[in-house]
Amino acid sequence: MPDENFLSQVPAASALFLREDEVRRGIEFLFFAHASLWRAIDARLAEKELGRAHYRALYFIARQPGLTISDLLALLGITKQSLGRVVKELEARDYLATRPGNRDRRAKELRLTDAGRAAESAIFTMLRDTMSRAYTHAGQQAVTGFWQVSEALIPARERGRIAMLGKEAG
Repeated sequence: MPDENFLSQVPAASALFLREDEVRRGIEFLFFAHASLWRAIDARLAEKELGRAHYRALYFIARQPGLTISDLLALLGITKQSLGRVVKELEARDYLATRPGNRDRRAKELRLTDAGRAAESAIFTMLRDTMSRAYTHAGQQAVTGFWQVSEALIPARERGRIAMLGKEAG
Protein backbone atom coordinates (compact mmCIF):
# COMPACT_ATOMS: atom_id res chain seq x y z
CA MET A 1 0.00 0.00 0.00
CA PRO A 2 1.52 3.34 -1.06
CA ASP A 3 2.33 5.86 1.62
CA GLU A 4 0.16 8.96 1.14
CA ASN A 5 2.74 11.07 2.96
CA PHE A 6 5.53 10.06 0.59
CA LEU A 7 6.33 13.62 -0.47
CA SER A 8 6.57 14.86 3.07
CA GLN A 9 9.21 12.15 3.65
CA VAL A 10 11.35 13.20 0.68
CA PRO A 11 14.35 15.07 2.02
CA ALA A 12 14.89 18.63 0.87
CA ALA A 13 17.48 19.17 -1.80
CA SER A 14 20.88 19.42 -0.23
CA ALA A 15 23.16 22.42 -0.62
CA LEU A 16 25.04 20.13 -3.00
CA PHE A 17 22.02 19.96 -5.34
CA LEU A 18 24.22 19.61 -8.44
CA ARG A 19 25.65 16.27 -7.30
CA GLU A 20 24.80 13.33 -9.51
CA ASP A 21 22.52 11.72 -6.91
CA GLU A 22 20.51 14.93 -6.58
CA VAL A 23 20.25 15.40 -10.35
CA ARG A 24 19.18 11.77 -10.76
CA ARG A 25 16.50 12.24 -8.10
CA GLY A 26 15.12 15.20 -10.07
CA ILE A 27 15.13 13.28 -13.34
CA GLU A 28 13.39 10.34 -11.68
CA PHE A 29 10.72 12.63 -10.24
CA LEU A 30 10.16 14.07 -13.73
CA PHE A 31 9.82 10.59 -15.25
CA PHE A 32 7.41 9.32 -12.61
CA ALA A 33 5.39 12.54 -12.34
CA HIS A 34 4.93 12.71 -16.11
CA ALA A 35 3.78 9.10 -16.25
CA SER A 36 1.42 9.59 -13.32
CA LEU A 37 -0.12 12.73 -14.79
CA TRP A 38 -0.90 10.95 -18.07
CA ARG A 39 -2.20 7.86 -16.29
CA ALA A 40 -4.71 10.16 -14.57
CA ILE A 41 -6.43 10.70 -17.95
CA ASP A 42 -5.68 7.47 -19.84
CA ALA A 43 -9.02 5.83 -18.96
CA ARG A 44 -10.98 8.91 -20.09
CA LEU A 45 -8.96 9.04 -23.32
CA ALA A 46 -9.66 5.35 -23.93
CA GLU A 47 -13.40 5.91 -23.36
CA LYS A 48 -13.31 8.54 -26.10
CA GLU A 49 -11.03 6.36 -28.27
CA LEU A 50 -8.36 9.04 -28.18
CA GLY A 51 -4.64 8.76 -27.59
CA ARG A 52 -2.30 11.09 -25.76
CA ALA A 53 -1.25 12.73 -29.04
CA HIS A 54 -4.91 13.55 -29.77
CA TYR A 55 -5.30 15.18 -26.37
CA ARG A 56 -2.08 17.16 -26.67
CA ALA A 57 -3.34 18.57 -29.99
CA LEU A 58 -6.76 19.37 -28.50
CA TYR A 59 -5.12 21.02 -25.50
CA PHE A 60 -2.88 23.36 -27.49
CA ILE A 61 -5.59 24.26 -29.99
CA ALA A 62 -7.92 25.06 -27.07
CA ARG A 63 -5.19 27.28 -25.58
CA GLN A 64 -4.62 29.10 -28.86
CA PRO A 65 -7.56 28.92 -31.29
CA GLY A 66 -6.40 29.65 -34.82
CA LEU A 67 -3.08 27.91 -34.28
CA THR A 68 -1.58 26.85 -37.60
CA ILE A 69 -0.44 23.35 -38.45
CA SER A 70 3.20 24.52 -38.52
CA ASP A 71 2.86 26.18 -35.09
CA LEU A 72 1.28 23.04 -33.65
CA LEU A 73 4.08 20.94 -35.15
CA ALA A 74 6.62 23.15 -33.38
CA LEU A 75 4.75 22.95 -30.05
CA LEU A 76 4.32 19.18 -30.13
CA GLY A 77 7.71 18.31 -31.56
CA ILE A 78 6.29 15.46 -33.64
CA THR A 79 6.55 14.62 -37.33
CA LYS A 80 4.29 16.18 -39.92
CA GLN A 81 3.04 12.69 -40.77
CA SER A 82 2.06 11.96 -37.15
CA LEU A 83 0.30 15.30 -36.79
CA GLY A 84 -1.48 14.80 -40.11
CA ARG A 85 -2.95 11.52 -38.85
CA VAL A 86 -4.06 13.11 -35.56
CA VAL A 87 -5.63 16.14 -37.28
CA LYS A 88 -7.52 13.92 -39.77
CA GLU A 89 -8.87 11.74 -36.97
CA LEU A 90 -9.98 14.76 -34.92
CA GLU A 91 -11.65 16.30 -37.99
CA ALA A 92 -13.42 13.01 -38.76
CA ARG A 93 -14.83 12.97 -35.20
CA ASP A 94 -15.96 16.60 -35.54
CA TYR A 95 -13.60 17.74 -32.76
CA LEU A 96 -11.61 20.01 -35.02
CA ALA A 97 -12.23 22.36 -37.93
CA THR A 98 -9.62 23.83 -40.25
CA ARG A 99 -9.81 26.98 -42.31
CA PRO A 100 -7.41 28.97 -44.46
CA GLY A 101 -5.26 31.39 -42.51
CA ASN A 102 -6.12 35.07 -42.21
CA ARG A 103 -2.59 36.22 -43.03
CA ASP A 104 -1.53 33.37 -45.29
CA ARG A 105 -4.35 31.58 -47.13
CA ARG A 106 -2.05 28.54 -47.62
CA ALA A 107 -1.68 28.04 -43.86
CA LYS A 108 -4.37 25.95 -42.18
CA GLU A 109 -5.73 27.42 -38.96
CA LEU A 110 -7.10 24.97 -36.40
CA ARG A 111 -10.10 25.53 -34.14
CA LEU A 112 -12.00 23.17 -31.88
CA THR A 113 -15.65 22.52 -32.57
CA ASP A 114 -18.17 22.50 -29.71
CA ALA A 115 -17.63 18.73 -29.39
CA GLY A 116 -13.86 19.23 -29.38
CA ARG A 117 -14.07 21.92 -26.69
CA ALA A 118 -16.28 19.67 -24.56
CA ALA A 119 -13.91 16.69 -24.90
CA GLU A 120 -10.82 18.80 -24.15
CA SER A 121 -12.51 20.45 -21.18
CA ALA A 122 -13.63 17.15 -19.63
CA ILE A 123 -10.13 15.71 -19.87
CA PHE A 124 -8.48 18.95 -18.75
CA THR A 125 -10.63 18.94 -15.61
CA MET A 126 -8.99 15.67 -14.58
CA LEU A 127 -5.50 17.06 -15.23
CA ARG A 128 -6.36 20.29 -13.42
CA ASP A 129 -7.57 18.40 -10.37
CA THR A 130 -4.43 16.24 -10.30
CA MET A 131 -2.13 19.27 -10.62
CA SER A 132 -4.15 21.25 -8.07
CA ARG A 133 -3.76 18.49 -5.48
CA ALA A 134 -0.01 18.42 -6.06
CA TYR A 135 0.23 22.23 -5.96
CA THR A 136 -1.78 22.36 -2.73
CA HIS A 137 0.45 19.74 -1.15
CA ALA A 138 3.67 21.47 -2.21
CA GLY A 139 2.70 25.08 -1.51
CA GLN A 140 3.16 28.34 -3.37
CA GLN A 141 6.96 28.58 -3.06
CA ALA A 142 7.45 25.04 -4.31
CA VAL A 143 5.13 25.68 -7.27
CA THR A 144 7.12 28.78 -8.18
CA GLY A 145 10.34 26.75 -7.92
CA PHE A 146 8.82 23.99 -10.08
CA TRP A 147 7.89 26.57 -12.74
CA GLN A 148 11.38 28.08 -12.62
CA VAL A 149 13.09 24.70 -13.02
CA SER A 150 10.66 23.68 -15.77
CA GLU A 151 11.22 26.94 -17.65
CA ALA A 152 15.00 26.53 -17.37
CA LEU A 153 14.69 23.09 -18.99
CA ILE A 154 13.03 24.64 -22.06
CA PRO A 155 15.45 26.10 -24.62
CA ALA A 156 15.26 29.92 -24.58
CA ARG A 157 14.30 30.02 -28.28
CA GLU A 158 11.16 27.98 -27.51
CA ARG A 159 9.93 29.96 -24.49
CA GLY A 160 8.16 32.51 -26.69
CA ARG A 161 5.80 29.80 -27.92
CA ILE A 162 4.70 29.16 -24.37
CA ALA A 163 4.16 32.87 -23.74
CA MET A 164 1.78 32.95 -26.73
CA LEU A 165 -0.48 30.18 -25.40
CA GLY A 166 -3.88 31.42 -24.39
CA LYS A 167 -3.73 34.26 -26.92
CA GLU A 168 -5.89 34.23 -30.03
CA ALA A 169 -3.75 33.53 -33.09
CA GLY A 170 -6.10 34.59 -35.81
